[in-house]
Amino acid sequence: MSERSLDLDDFSDLIERPRGGLRRQAEERRALTGLPAQALGRLDDLGEWLSSAQARVPVRPVTNPRLVVFAGDHGIAACGVSARRAGTAVELVREALDGRSPAAVLARRFEVPLRVVDMALDCDPGELPIEVTRHRVRRSSGRLDKEDALTPDEAEAAFRAGMAVADEEADAGTDLVVLGDLSVGGTTAAGTLVAALCGTDASVVTGRGGGGIDDLTWMRKCAAIRDGLRRARPVLGDQLQLLAAVGGADLTAMTGFLLQSAVRHTPVVLDGVVSAACALVGQRVAFRAPDWWLAGHAGKEPAQAKALDRLAAEPLLEQGVAVGGGTGALLALPLVRAAAALAAELPVEGAEDGSDGSDGSGASPAVGNRDVLDAT
Repeated sequence: MSERSLDLDDFSDLIERPRGGLRRQAEERRALTGLPAQALGRLDDLGEWLSSAQARVPVRPVTNPRLVVFAGDHGIAACGVSARRAGTAVELVREALDGRSPAAVLARRFEVPLRVVDMALDCDPGELPIEVTRHRVRRSSGRLDKEDALTPDEAEAAFRAGMAVADEEADAGTDLVVLGDLSVGGTTAAGTLVAALCGTDASVVTGRGGGGIDDLTWMRKCAAIRDGLRRARPVLGDQLQLLAAVGGADLTAMTGFLLQSAVRHTPVVLDGVVSAACALVGQRVAFRAPDWWLAGHAGKEPAQAKALDRLAAEPLLEQGVAVGGGTGALLALPLVRAAAALAAELPVEGAEDGSDGSDGSGASPAVGNRDVLDAT
């Protein structure tokens, strides 16, 4: 493919904001419960956000959430920027699939199905189930400090893969996605993206990663991000080229997933620095898209804090979780479910309040835009 056929500008036209009028109706319904204003804190805001995203008052309980985790290895890990050995992200994936990772334990406890999407693991695809590897673009992404992480064709394929996964989840009736990542070297790629998009120096965004790296490793990571920044800055005007230069296959797919989820009206809970970096790229593509995303938690990575500040996203929890895989975002899921239950089930003044689950216009509740960008 010599010329790119995917036009990211189309997302600006396809992505609508959640129904603001429905949010006002949700506020009015909440006022009829008799509880004082702000008595439920952020749970009120969450319930109203869900009402506008679902286009219905009262809000529908969250009954079909899914943990979607994108996985990949990054060539930059060979520079010693991570506590884990380069090319070992497959071990994290096996732990998740076997139910032994923190995210898998929480997902099982919260009865949330787990889906892992291999985009660039450094292993033979035959080592994993076909449903995990069928979207894989390549075996490990390139070293972002000295070469593009992806070719243009690979970047488009990864982006379309993320879109396809979003469509599959929307078609399956997933009503809320908890988004996670499993990688080795992924926080270096995420830090490079955040530094490039926020115009900051590498040292401002370089964190310790999920493994808690030592000072020498931190310095190597900082140098890698600085080198990646030199390659990222010239392509800041083209988000797909930026992802190809320094993002890698998993981050590129996550960005496509986030944008297509917004097109399909599927709310997403962001996890750590990697999903925050992808959201920041998505904001550059379509400024309305972040209205469909919720920051689940604040981790320890400075790049995540920088990205969430630029997104004007206030995390629900601050537990300092750093293990990734969707763990921190899963911790926020009970809050989201509680907000939906309270908004839906608290009695309101007057037995006949007209709340029949419609959007107030006589139309059926929205289920997502089917006229969407083609991911294939």
